[in-house]
Amino acid sequence: MVENNNLPHGVEISGDLSPDYARILSPQALSFVAELHRKFDATRLALLQRRVDKQKQYDAGALPDFLENTKEIRAGDWRVGPIPQPLQTRAVEITGPVDRKMIVNALNCGADVFMADFEDASSPLWSNMMDGQVNLADLWGGDIGFTDPGNNKHYDVNDNPAVLIVRPRGWHLVEAHMSVDGAPVSGSLFDFGLYFFHNARKTIDQGRGPYFYLPKIEAHEEARLWNDVFIHAQNHLDIAVGTIKATVLIETLPAAFEMEEILFELKDHMAGLNIGRWDYIFSFIKTLSNNPDYILPDRAQLVMGQAFLGAYARLLIKTCHRRGAYAMGGMAAQIPIKGDEHANSQAFAKVKADKEREARDGNDGTWVAHPGLVPVAREVFDRLMPDGNQLGNMRDDVEVSQVDLLEIHRGEKTEAGLRENIRVGIQYIEAWLQGRGAVPLYNLMEDAATAEISRAQIWQWLRFNAELADGRKVTPQLFNQLLEDEMDHLRDNLGVESYNSGRFGEAIELFRQMSIAKTFMPFLTLPAYELIK
Repeated sequence: MVENNNLPHGVEISGDLSPDYARILSPQALSFVAELHRKFDATRLALLQRRVDKQKQYDAGALPDFLENTKEIRAGDWRVGPIPQPLQTRAVEITGPVDRKMIVNALNCGADVFMADFEDASSPLWSNMMDGQVNLADLWGGDIGFTDPGNNKHYDVNDNPAVLIVRPRGWHLVEAHMSVDGAPVSGSLFDFGLYFFHNARKTIDQGRGPYFYLPKIEAHEEARLWNDVFIHAQNHLDIAVGTIKATVLIETLPAAFEMEEILFELKDHMAGLNIGRWDYIFSFIKTLSNNPDYILPDRAQLVMGQAFLGAYARLLIKTCHRRGAYAMGGMAAQIPIKGDEHANSQAFAKVKADKEREARDGNDGTWVAHPGLVPVAREVFDRLMPDGNQLGNMRDDVEVSQVDLLEIHRGEKTEAGLRENIRVGIQYIEAWLQGRGAVPLYNLMEDAATAEISRAQIWQWLRFNAELADGRKVTPQLFNQLLEDEMDHLRDNLGVESYNSGRFGEAIELFRQMSIAKTFMPFLTLPAYELIK
């Protein structure tokens, strides 16, 4: 706990403090974050309320569409600002949480870029968020090396590491352990502010820069807020405006209709857009959750290249290249399968085919979740993208309409799909409550988007008593029966002692409440945060 007389006026810190944390939470750094809060939080809250208002329109039957009042931007002849050399080669990007070992391994794994994730791949325990800030400050301070006491192996960053991009939390999240004038600070401003304050100039001095991935944006006004934050931050530290470069994840359905406008709002700070496929599926369900015409089949049948996923991916590439920005492909969540060479070969073949589709579509790079997949993605993009990017591939053949962006995938709703949503969703939430945000489940590396899809799909199936392939209706009774059955199987597999020592009781209750709630709750992580903060 930080004593009041050591804090800037109006600032309170309620999290535990270590000497390393105190180094990050210096009076100067806290003053900077407090300044960001006072200047920008009212706008953030207004934009969050705008989301609520828009969702009420969708719940009443309205559909997302391209904006009439911004058509001049879409028709205009403009391009984003110059992209610095470190971000001109992005064929393979790897993502993961901000723990020390992950940072070192990811920077050394042969990927072009590592996205250090304070958001969906990290559970926002105070210790996780602060350790991440310490680790990144140590990285740029040249002191990231450490020896693992478990195996006595020393880890350090090599001489040619991946380019670092940091993903702060989304606008909807707060950091409950810091308040300014009695109000909690935005998780976005906390993560961005501390990292930028301590490291921006060091990144520039070392030939890189302050680079960010921006999550969960739903409208171009939210991108404008980030742009205003960037300008203020650069002016505060006397850094040239435009030095910050951002890649925006298009991972919400409303944002897909505003890609041009998002690029425009951030054009001096823009590096590209990313196909955030998993969160995009969640957002599609969430946005249209009260519309019976948009009930999706099993998650496993929502494949890229088809229906709304294919349309949005193609539109993203065309939009980016028209404006001189990079188009980044989606995540390959597969992880190596030890002890089963046949299954492992099948998984890698699936990744290879997916990456070939992305490269042929015109993407300038792609994401993987595990170092073992870096060579697979590298081979594909080196072969199909020999010039280092595909900015010249304008995709003039692509025409995407509102109807295309709302076309649902064909497929069945099955008991197996319902069971998978229950099984995966609850196990992920349990791990998240214990502090792990990147969780290997059934040979996939899952993050918060997985649990969001799982509970959102169940909610919608229950809302409309969706019919399964065998003719049964999805009812609360069926849901509870399958949930109990799945948890019995999980308890048997884990062992009673391991099961009881976890946080499965809380995870089950939270998952059940959100699945059967009368109204759709926008984010699972909001009530879950109340259980860990």
